[in-house]
Amino acid sequence: MVAPQKFTEFIEANADRFIDRLGEAIAIPSISGDASRRGDVVKMAHWLEAQLNKYGVKTEKVPLGTQQLEGKTLDLPPAILGRIGDDPKKKTILIYGHFDVQPANKSDGWDTEPFTMHYDKASGKIMGRGSTDDKGPILGWLNVLDAHSTLGLDLPVNLRFCFEGMEESGSEGLDDLIASEAAKKDGWFAGVDAVCISDNYWLNTRTPCLTYGLRGIAYYQIIISGPGSDLHSGIYGGAVYEPMTALIALMGKLVTQDGHILIPGVYDGIATADANELKKYEELDYSIDDLEGAAGGKIANSSERITVLMGRMRNPSLSLHGIEGAFSGVGCKTVIPAHVAGKFSLRLVPPQTPDDITKKVIAYVESEFAKLNTRLNMKVEYMHGGKPWVADIEHWNFEAAKKATEAVYLQTPNYTREGGSIPVTLPFADNLGVNVLLLPMGRADDGAHSTNEKLDVSNFINGSKLLGTYLYEVAEITQTA
Repeated sequence: MVAPQKFTEFIEANADRFIDRLGEAIAIPSISGDASRRGDVVKMAHWLEAQLNKYGVKTEKVPLGTQQLEGKTLDLPPAILGRIGDDPKKKTILIYGHFDVQPANKSDGWDTEPFTMHYDKASGKIMGRGSTDDKGPILGWLNVLDAHSTLGLDLPVNLRFCFEGMEESGSEGLDDLIASEAAKKDGWFAGVDAVCISDNYWLNTRTPCLTYGLRGIAYYQIIISGPGSDLHSGIYGGAVYEPMTALIALMGKLVTQDGHILIPGVYDGIATADANELKKYEELDYSIDDLEGAAGGKIANSSERITVLMGRMRNPSLSLHGIEGAFSGVGCKTVIPAHVAGKFSLRLVPPQTPDDITKKVIAYVESEFAKLNTRLNMKVEYMHGGKPWVADIEHWNFEAAKKATEAVYLQTPNYTREGGSIPVTLPFADNLGVNVLLLPMGRADDGAHSTNEKLDVSNFINGSKLLGTYLYEVAEITQTA
């Protein structure tokens, strides 16, 4: 079933209006990890629900409980569940996305204000926090609904929606909601045939991709304290054990410069890549230049293309993220911090789980801290995590996405495993018992989570066409499936 020409023409003709709407979404600083921005996350939920309602989607904002954040008890942002279409002759596709974003300040190194959309028509880039992760893709679905509503076209499938505001902070509360709804005979997810998520990126800047695997994540902080308050280094330096010195020593024992994780037992049980798997990596349209171009520097830790690919998507990794409590301002401050917290995370692959890895992390850090033989206090805290996920690429859901990609981009997509983590994929697959597909809109160089996050207009508009065309291919390909 080919997507109607008037659908794709509508998307093209309304590009400026769609870009303006993305600007509205970017302007809401829906940072889930900042207690002072919780109201903005809720504001974003209301905005999105109103947009869905405008196109005939029935919705419900579902409370997810509370959380402890920055010493406060906060209500979690509500999830938005939605539905449109109840034709028993049509397939039902569940769409997931998240409307929260990572923290961003211009002082971090942004060229423009992160929550004011900057559209550079010359380069075709839309810059702003959330442009590619994940407000742009969510608005891609709104564009599809807009086109069908305005043109009076029936959607080729029934749609269900699940949008959350805590993905960037571990999707707290969502697993329980999915399990609860999946158990209901007439719940929001009843009758779902497959899931589609657009919350990741092409492997490079030129070839669309379909993603069938994600690494999991386990996020930690090492907290070290000692003095009752910050100390003057001129008075106390050389006479006391310093929390920062101990923290740096510990964090330096977690991973080597070339990415080898030093925690004992981390690699246990991970299967060696066989010839068939290696062949898949050989066939991918991806180079070390692609990696370094997206990273903005010649920093690949290997000259072997396959090694780099597997390091990016197939093997576990450990990254250091920052130190809370340390001086980081402009100028000089000769303080000995009384309390510091070092943040790091591991990206996990099958058969690793956050629970198993956490035991190994805590045991190792405690052992290494004991070797320092200080009189400081230390604890390791597990903050959030998610399991790795791998899907069946032979399923009709992937075949429909492949045909849609070929129709819109006139290219055969890469089939990739992604190095990032979307914790919700496995709960959807396990609780609903259906195939989950990742159908990305953005490119590898979009800079999600980084400064100057952007989304190319061509990806936003063609990506909107892709999402709609995928629905038509689902309707066609599953008639005999």
